[in-house]
Amino acid sequence: MPSIKDIMQTMEYGPAPESNAEVKAWLSARSAGIGHFIDGRFTSANGDLIDVVNPATEDVIGRVAKGTADDVDAAVAAARAAFPEWSALPGHERAKYLYAIARHIQKRERFFSVLETMDNGKTIRETRDIDIPLVARHFYHHAGWAELVADAFPQHRPVGVCGQIIPWNFPLLMLAWKVAPALAAGNTVVLKPADLTPMTAHAFAELLVEIGLPAGVVNIVQGDGETGAAIAGHPDVDKVAFTGSTDVGRIIRRQIAGSGKKLSLELGGKSPFIVLEDADLDAAVEGVVDAIWFNQGEVCCAGSRLLVQEGVAPRFFDKLKARMATLRVGDPLDKTMDMGAVVSMKQLSRIKTLLKAGEEEGATLNLAPVALPEKGAFCTPGFFTDSHPANSVSQVEIFGPVATTLTFRTLDEAVALANDTRYGLAASLWSENVNRAIELAARVKAGVVWINATNMFDAAAPFGGYRESGYGREGGRAGMLEYLTTGWDKQGKVRAASAAPIDVAPATGKADRTAIDVTAKLYIGGKQARPDGGQSYTVYGKGGAAIGEAGLANRKDVRNAVEAANKATAWGGVTAHNRAQVLYFLAENLEQRRDEFVAALAATGAVAKPEEEFEAAIRRCFWYAAQADKFDGAVTATKSQHVTMTVNEPFGTIGVVAPDEAPLLALLSLILPAITMGNRVVAIASQAHPLIAARLYQVFETSDIPAGVVNLLTGERDALAKTLAEHDDVAALWYCGSEDGSRMVEVASAGNLKPIWSDLGRLRDWLDPRFGQGQEYLRRASQVKTIWLPYGE
Repeated sequence: MPSIKDIMQTMEYGPAPESNAEVKAWLSARSAGIGHFIDGRFTSANGDLIDVVNPATEDVIGRVAKGTADDVDAAVAAARAAFPEWSALPGHERAKYLYAIARHIQKRERFFSVLETMDNGKTIRETRDIDIPLVARHFYHHAGWAELVADAFPQHRPVGVCGQIIPWNFPLLMLAWKVAPALAAGNTVVLKPADLTPMTAHAFAELLVEIGLPAGVVNIVQGDGETGAAIAGHPDVDKVAFTGSTDVGRIIRRQIAGSGKKLSLELGGKSPFIVLEDADLDAAVEGVVDAIWFNQGEVCCAGSRLLVQEGVAPRFFDKLKARMATLRVGDPLDKTMDMGAVVSMKQLSRIKTLLKAGEEEGATLNLAPVALPEKGAFCTPGFFTDSHPANSVSQVEIFGPVATTLTFRTLDEAVALANDTRYGLAASLWSENVNRAIELAARVKAGVVWINATNMFDAAAPFGGYRESGYGREGGRAGMLEYLTTGWDKQGKVRAASAAPIDVAPATGKADRTAIDVTAKLYIGGKQARPDGGQSYTVYGKGGAAIGEAGLANRKDVRNAVEAANKATAWGGVTAHNRAQVLYFLAENLEQRRDEFVAALAATGAVAKPEEEFEAAIRRCFWYAAQADKFDGAVTATKSQHVTMTVNEPFGTIGVVAPDEAPLLALLSLILPAITMGNRVVAIASQAHPLIAARLYQVFETSDIPAGVVNLLTGERDALAKTLAEHDDVAALWYCGSEDGSRMVEVASAGNLKPIWSDLGRLRDWLDPRFGQGQEYLRRASQVKTIWLPYGE
C-alpha cells in the first residue's frame, strides 16, 4: 500500500470501485432467464435463450429469451389493443405517466447506472453522469410535449403502433429517445433492445409496472436480428424507428417498401473533428477525449476523423499524444477510469481487424501507453497519423477508440475533406474566430454541428443525420413530428395502376395543321433540350385525338438533368426574400399566359375546370412566395452557456414525380415548395399530359429562375422515377404514381438512403389547400441542422 507521500509524488489514482451488490442480487433473482414484457406482464423465458455477457469480466450475467414470430404477434396485438384508449387520453394524462417515469428513473439512478455499466462495459462515470440523467431528461421533456401536443401540432394525430429497434452502445438512452416521444404523441410501442445489452430495458419494464402504465402501451420483446426483422415487417406496425448500422438500415428500407409505414433511421457516421490554426489547442485536445475516447469510441457521432490545419498539426498531435498517455483503461465500475470495455469480444476482434488493415495501408497507429486488464474486451485507445482519405480506416466506421488524422491548408480543403464521406451525422469545429466557425458549420454536410464542443446532447435539440447517416430526427419538435401524422396524403381513392401508354409510332388519324408544328422538348440546365434518344411519343387529348408529341426522356437525360441541378448550388445561398421575389415573378409571367394555359388544360380532356386549376396554380405560387422567408428554424433551450440553433437546410437536388391528374397544378405543387426551401428539382411531368410542362418551361425561362434550379423531363413515369430513385446525387424523392411504383422507388432508394415521400398510389385533391400545399410540403423539402454555439459566461 503506497504512503501518502508516495501518492503525492506520483499523483496516481487509488481504486474507487462502485458497489454492484444490489445489481448482482437483482440479476441473481432472474438467473433462470428473462422473458418478454407483453401486455403489461412478463412472460416466461422459454425456447432459445441468449447469454448476456459482461464484456469487462466475460462473465454471463443473465439470459434472455429470443423472441419468435408468435411473441412479436402477441406484442403487436397488445399494442394495437391499447392504442385507442391511450391515444384518446388527454395530453395531460399522458404527461403524468411520462413525468412519473422520469421521477422513478431519478429515484433509481444508481441502480440503472451500475446495471448499464455491467451490461455494456462503459464506465460508471459515463452512465452515472451522462446516460441516466439524459434518460430522465428525455422523459421530463416529453412529458411537456404530451401536455402541449394538441396545441403545438394541430391537425396531427398519433401514427399508431411503433416498432422500435435500438442498438447496444447507449441501451437505456436510446430506449428513452424512442419511447418518450412515441408515448407523448399518443402512440403505443413494441421495442426490441439489442441482444448484447438487454438488461436495462427489462429493468425499465419493471419500472413501468411500478408506475402503473396501462397494459400494452409499451411492450418489450427480447431477441436478435430476426426478432427485429419480424417487428419491422409486421403488417400491423405503423411506424419503424431504427438506430444501428447503415447496412441494416438499407435492409429495413427494402423490407418495408410500399407498406406505408413511417420510417426514421439513425445510422452510421464518420464524423469530422476540424481544428483550425486559431483554435485553443488545449481545449481541442480535451475535445478529442470526448469525441473518440468517450464510450470507448462506440458512438455513431464520434469525432473519428481529426482534420487539423497544417500550421498547428505537429503541436496538436504532440499535445494529443501527451494527453493520451494519461488515459486510464480498466474496470468500468472503478470511478477513476476514463475508458471501460468495448461491448463484446466480437466487436473487439472487428476493431483489431480494421486497425491492422489501416497499418497495412501505410498509416501509423499511435497507441496510448496503457496496461490493459488481462481479461475482458478492452481496447487500447489511439489515433492514426499518415493516413489518407482513401484508406479504409478513413472511410469505414471503426466504432472503437481510434481516430484517423488528416491535415489541410485552406478552409475550402477542410470542407472538401470533411464532406468526403458517404455519411453526414455530426461534425465538431474548433476555432476562436466565430466567423470562420459559422462558415464551416454552414458548409459541412452534417445533421449536428458542435462549435468548440463535441458530443453534447439534449432532449430539446434534434439529433439525426444527412445522407447515409439516415433521416428523421430524435428530440425536440422535429423528433415529435416523427411520431405524428396528418394522414391526408394516404386517404384518397386509389389512382389508376398504369399510366397512359407510351406510343412512339406515327399517330393514326388526321392532325390539325392550321398552326405551325410545335416540337415539345425537355428542359435541362435552363435550356430546351432534345431527348438523348431522339424519340418523341404521341400525346392524346379530348376525345382520344392526337394533340402533339412530347420528348421521350431516358436515363441519360435524367443524368444530364441531375448534373445540371447539382451545378446550381448557388440557389441554396440566395436569400429567402430573393427566392420569394422569383416566385412572385413566376406567378406574374404565368398570369400573362392565362388563356393559353386554360386552353391547353381543356385540350387534355382530363381537367373538368381548367380555369379553376389555373387560378389555383397562381395562388400556389403566391402562397409559397409568402412562406419563403417565414418557415423558420429556432433557438432551443438546452444546456447553459450554449445557444442551440435548429436551421432548416435544403436537401440539394430533389426528384419529383407528378401524377396525371391536375397536370399543371400538381406539377407546380411539387416543384414550388422544393425550390422555396432552396433545393433544385428534377421533375417528371405527367406522362399522359406532358404538353403542359412544355408550356411551363417557357414561363420558367422568363422568370429569373437560375439555370438548373428546375429541370423538366417528360416520358415514361416509372422508368424515369426508378433512375432518379437509384441516383446517388439525388438527395430526396417525392413520388405521385401507382402503388407498385411507390414500392419500386422505395426499394431503389436504399442505395444512398434518400428519404422518399410517396402517396402509395392515392389520389390527392390538389385544388384543396389542405392537401395540395402546406407546412408538410415545406418540412419534407428541408432537413434540420442542429448547431451548438458557445454563449454566455
